[in-house]
Amino acid sequence: MADSQPISWPDLAIGLYDRLTGRQAEISYEFEDLHVKIPSDTTETAQHAEWILDGCIKIKTRDTSNDPK
Repeated sequence: MADSQPISWPDLAIGLYDRLTGRQAEISYEFEDLHVKIPSDTTETAQHAEWILDGCIKIKTRDTSNDPK
């Protein structure tokens, strides 16, 4: 993935996570009244569950390969 362009949001997130892993990086997402509708399936008649996010999600990475055992 290092040489390719991300083609979706998950690909972009994975690429960012891969790049930051091992660098003691922290990724922080803040949401204010974000509404996400999750479909029950992929058909046009799918029902949707609504998730509402209001706050902060933090993802921390750390390289443990150099930690003393």
